[in-house]
Amino acid sequence: MTVQNSESPSPAPPDEFDRRLRRISRRGFAVGGAVALAGFGGWRWLVSRSEDSGIIWPLRRVLEFNEGLARATFRESGLSPTFPVARARMPRVNGWIGIDPAIDAAAWRLRVVGPAGERSFSLPVIKALPRVEMTTELRCIEGWSEVVRWAGARLGDLAALSGLATRSGRAPDQRERPVDLFGYAALETPGAEYYVGLDMASALHPQTLLCYEMGGQPLTPAHGAPLRLVIPVKYGIKSLKQIGTIRFTDHRPPDYWAERGYDWYAGH
Repeated sequence: MTVQNSESPSPAPPDEFDRRLRRISRRGFAVGGAVALAGFGGWRWLVSRSEDSGIIWPLRRVLEFNEGLARATFRESGLSPTFPVARARMPRVNGWIGIDPAIDAAAWRLRVVGPAGERSFSLPVIKALPRVEMTTELRCIEGWSEVVRWAGARLGDLAALSGLATRSGRAPDQRERPVDLFGYAALETPGAEYYVGLDMASALHPQTLLCYEMGGQPLTPAHGAPLRLVIPVKYGIKSLKQIGTIRFTDHRPPDYWAERGYDWYAGH
């Protein structure tokens, strides 16, 4: 029997190997250079775009796209997680914009404004609304969070009492009469130095409170006395302290931090 030996291919001569290596290196350098050049060109194009509300417009369009997705999936039944009271802590004081530490709670009035008119409410009237207590997480857009015990009245209940959140003057009903609702709620401090805008669905969410107690105690001025917003489905930049005015409108309201480059919707 004859056995045939298969021959292995001869290794390339050293000079041929070097030529191949040089071709691969040149190709890699060219591709890498092209990618780097394209990246640099893209970055230069991006940073040279005009600003839109405090941020270059392509990034603003990305934020608006994300907002559209968030609003499309938002549900009244989608609640922020709640926690045992034992886990609650007093959050850090984070910001004094628009806050008057010497405000007179007895003389304070909350202005509620809509296309049909204006009303004002004292703190005792707001406290007479159904009381809601909840222990939820306050999430700061800076990256920290704290579990906090809150107590107050639902913004939706005040909207119903005022008769100013709907075109008909009736209580808001998102399920049966959505077209009766105005599109937005705008909130601001008494001097309008700090202001936030909310879509109406978020404003009427069952966990959106007009809070007058924190940790079982009345609010302090540092935390927004006599009344502050608490909205767990949003980042803390929306939980405006020391509310002076609530305005219902069909026009998208300005927002303090959105004008400085942050997301207007600020949901999480």
